[in-house]
Amino acid sequence: MARKNTGWISMKIAWIGKHFGEEPPLVGSEKQGAGAIFFSGCNLRCVFCQNYQISQNGLGEEFNPEKLSKEMLRLEKDGAVNIDLVSPTIWWREIREAIGMAKKSGLRIPIIWNSNGFELVDILRSMEGLVDIYLPDFKYSDDGLAYRYSGVKKYVETTKSAVEEMRRQVGNLRIENGLAQKGLIVRYLILPGHLDNSFKVLEILSAMDKNVHISLMNQFYPTHLAKNFPEINRGVRAGEYEKIRDFMLNLGLVNGWGQEIGENSNFLPDFSQKNPFLPQKG
Repeated sequence: MARKNTGWISMKIAWIGKHFGEEPPLVGSEKQGAGAIFFSGCNLRCVFCQNYQISQNGLGEEFNPEKLSKEMLRLEKDGAVNIDLVSPTIWWREIREAIGMAKKSGLRIPIIWNSNGFELVDILRSMEGLVDIYLPDFKYSDDGLAYRYSGVKKYVETTKSAVEEMRRQVGNLRIENGLAQKGLIVRYLILPGHLDNSFKVLEILSAMDKNVHISLMNQFYPTHLAKNFPEINRGVRAGEYEKIRDFMLNLGLVNGWGQEIGENSNFLPDFSQKNPFLPQKG
């Protein structure tokens, strides 16, 4: 059934505001920031999800496309350098409608599709021309790990196809005056104790395009249900990070960013607070 009534409440959003925790060209100055919109719900069930309060526990408020479009315009007016759609995949129809409304009302800043990467090519094709920057995760090179930790099958094939489609649409990252304007950034969150998974993910990306921008993240923290999986119930060790970083550079993957050990002191948001990214209470 067609969804034409923009007054219909149809999605959940957990937080909207200027966010400074993304990669440098997505944030700008301390007065700018990414215009983040954190959606509730997710098509993965990652046992280590740092946003589990909203991805799996359902925190959030109901929105319709018209209200969302107004929030996009407000973020632009407040100085945000982009609209950062975080975990948008399950709400793609409503988001597409909202983007169209916002653009008709004069929205000019880039749209970021900040996703887990596990999505259908048909969905991504429906967003072509509306999304300027794709920011997917590429979590696994092993379908067994994907099923164990995220509860999905055919992860590698699905995510590889999705990332290739994203790259076809927007190409490699283009930065102007320090700000990302268009292109692809792929995030890889290092899983402790799984070096082979890391190496193979990087090999997949290298085979796709050695010029791709990669965000190598060491901010893994054993939150949510990770305590039930002893092999990942810890942080990433310095030696693990260094081996993976060196492997990436040896593959010729030199575009992007990394997180050195010690930079990941507090990446855990608390979505029960008005601003989940302020220091946690207590």
